[in-house]
Amino acid sequence: MTERETLALYEKTGALMRGHFRLTSGLHSDVYLQSALVLQYPLHATALGEELAARFRDDGVETVLAPAIGGILVAHEVARALGVRALFAEREDGVMRLRRGFSLRPGERCLVVEDVVTTGGSTREVIRCVEASGGVVAGVGSLIDRSGGAAAFPVKRASLATMTAATFEPEACPLCKEGSPAIKPGSRA
Repeated sequence: MTERETLALYEKTGALMRGHFRLTSGLHSDVYLQSALVLQYPLHATALGEELAARFRDDGVETVLAPAIGGILVAHEVARALGVRALFAEREDGVMRLRRGFSLRPGERCLVVEDVVTTGGSTREVIRCVEASGGVVAGVGSLIDRSGGAAAFPVKRASLATMTAATFEPEACPLCKEGSPAIKPGSRA
């Protein structure tokens, strides 16, 4: 699956939106990616997961881990393609943690995945969670990198598509200055 095919799939399913949005990071943008709309179709979720997994097939991944909630399906499909288990981290008292009885062995090689990376904040939180739990981060993967490659990580990184979408601090947002209200279609308010 090429970058163009990935973005076309997002557009076809309505997962690539244009308008005025407040992102999870707090930034505003004229582009929003709602991966749940593409991942609701098991055939698409499987294809995207297999494609992302292929980029890490030779990296000794033992577990795939993602932030809840947006990354859960991505982790599941990538893990299925790699033949390993899928876990997710959740915020507890403002910190990403493994809950629900999930744990890592010391040195367990983990692939951290996300649906969309904008600033990389959630991904970095999951990396800290893996390290605090005794695991080793073998790589970082995402379906879409909307940072244009600017979100950096100290490990191997791969995305199915990279795009640069304008983001603005709320106080400097030209869409706000035009009077357009920002909407928050994502999973965190």
